Amino acid sequence: MHNSSFLQTSLGPVDLIEKAIRREEGFLDQNGALVVTTGNRTGRSTADRFIVQDDRSELRVDWGKVNQPFDPRRFERLWERVNHALREDEHFCSWHTVGAHPDHAVPVRVFTDTAWQSLFAHNMFIQADEAEATDDQPWTLVSCTRFVCDPKRDGTHSDAALIIDLTNRRVLVAGLRYAGEIKKAMFSVQNYLLPEKNVLPMHCSANVGKAGDTCLFFGLSGTGKTTLSADPQCHLIGDDEHGWAKGSVFNIEGGCYAKTINLSREHEPIIWDAIRFGALLENVVIDSVTRQPDYTNTTLTENGRCSYPLEHVEKRMQENRAGEPKTVIFLTCDVFGVLPPVSILSPEAAAYHFLSGYTARVGSTEMGGEKGITPTFSACFGAPFMPLRPRIYAELLMKRLAEFGSRVYLVNTGWTGGSGTPDGEGHRFPIPVTRAIVEACRNGSLDAVDTEQLDVMNLKIPKQVPGVDSKYLNPAKAWGNTDRYWREANRLARLFDDNIRHHGVPEQILRAGPRVREQILD
Repeated sequence: MHNSSFLQTSLGPVDLIEKAIRREEGFLDQNGALVVTTGNRTGRSTADRFIVQDDRSELRVDWGKVNQPFDPRRFERLWERVNHALREDEHFCSWHTVGAHPDHAVPVRVFTDTAWQSLFAHNMFIQADEAEATDDQPWTLVSCTRFVCDPKRDGTHSDAALIIDLTNRRVLVAGLRYAGEIKKAMFSVQNYLLPEKNVLPMHCSANVGKAGDTCLFFGLSGTGKTTLSADPQCHLIGDDEHGWAKGSVFNIEGGCYAKTINLSREHEPIIWDAIRFGALLENVVIDSVTRQPDYTNTTLTENGRCSYPLEHVEKRMQENRAGEPKTVIFLTCDVFGVLPPVSILSPEAAAYHFLSGYTARVGSTEMGGEKGITPTFSACFGAPFMPLRPRIYAELLMKRLAEFGSRVYLVNTGWTGGSGTPDGEGHRFPIPVTRAIVEACRNGSLDAVDTEQLDVMNLKIPKQVPGVDSKYLNPAKAWGNTDRYWREANRLARLFDDNIRHHGVPEQILRAGPRVREQILD
C-alpha cells in the first residue's frame, strides 16, 4: 500500500534530522536538539479521540467522553482517504515494538508525513528491524499531519482526529501535529491488551535505587513523575508508561517525553543533559540570536516538551525493565494546599486514591484545558488513556500489591501553608524536600516512625521524616489560619466523595477515603 517513490524507510536519527531541516520542519538549537512547533494544537485533543466500535470492542470498552465510539464503515473510508493523502508526497516508515518484555511486546509499523514525527517515534518507541516488527501480527500507525478532516463527510468532531481500531490493529492520526498523540495512542493500545494477560499497564515512571529496589511514581502530567524518577542516585527504567507483570516491571517505551516548563540544570540535571543532538524540542521558545531555549517563556504553551531516547540517560536500566516494586508512590499536586507532603496508605486507602487520581492540572496537556492550575480527578492517574473500566485496573493493582507486598504512599508535590490560587498564601514544596520524602519512602525510614491521623482527609501521616523540617508534615499546622484550613480540607473532601461514588466501589474502600464534616461551615 505504501510502496512508492515517495516512501523513506528505516532512516536513523541523523538522516531524519537532516530531512526535517531540508524540509523546513524545524531547526537546531544551541545544544543540537531539533526544534519544532505544532501550530494551534500544543496538547492532546481529547475531544478528537475515538475508538472504533465493533462486535469485539463493544462489550469490553468503557464507552463515554474518554472512549468515544466511531463507526467502522466511516473509519474504513477515512483510513483510505488519509493513506491516499500520505502517498501523494514524501513520507516515512519505521518499525518498532511497544513494551520491553519479550512476552508482552507489541510490534508496530509507523508511517508519518513528517521527518520530525518519525524521529519522535524513533525516540519514544523501542527499535526493531522489519522482521521483528512483522513477526507477530503488527499494528500499523499512520500519522498524516497535513490531512484535513471534514466532520460532515468523515464523522469527526473537527478538522482532526485520532482513531484506534482495536480489532484490526490500526491507529489513525489525522491532522494532529502534537506528537504526544502518537505515543499515547499506543499506550492506550497496551492498556487494552495487557489486562487480558494479567499484567497491569500503568501511567507511571519507574527507577531502581542503590539497593536494587524498584520504585513506581504514578501521577498525571505536572505532578513530578519525570523529575522524581530522573534521580542522579538511581537508574532510570522509564518516565511515563510501564507494565507490571508477575516478577517484572517493564517500560512500554524506549524514550522520555518530559515537560520543559521552568526546566533547570540545578533541579533536573538528567533531563537537562539529555537535550542534545537526537533530542526533539516541541513548542519551546528559542532565542533567535543565541538559539538558547527559554524554558520560562510560555508564550507558545505551558506544555513545552522534550523527547529523547533512553540512550541519552547515562544511569538507566539497560534491559529497560527490572523487578517488582518495593515502593509505590502516588503523586498529586494539590492546589488547595490541604494534603500533607506524604501519607502512608493502607491497601484500602491505596485503592481509594488510585481510583480517585486526584491532582491539579498545571499547564494542561489537553487542548481546551484552562490555563494556570485547576483541580481534577483522573481514575488510575491516567483515565484519558484507559479503554477499560477503572475497576479492572484497580483490581489488578490490588492483586499485584498483595502478592508482592509493596508499600504505598501518597506524596503531594503541590502547595503548603495556603492555596496556590492567585490570592492564596501558599507556596509549592521545594523539589529537595520532595526528593528527601521520596528517599524516606523507599529506604524504609517511615516503616516505624510515630504517626498521626489527619482529620477530614483521613490520612495517616508521619511525625518525622529524615531531612525534612517537621513544619511541612502536618498541613493544618502550616496554615496561618487554622479555621480556613479546615474549611478548605472539607471542600476538597467533598470533591473526593462526589468523584469516588461514580465508581461503585465497596464500602471498605469508601471508608478509607476523606470524611466530610458537615459541622465545618463553608
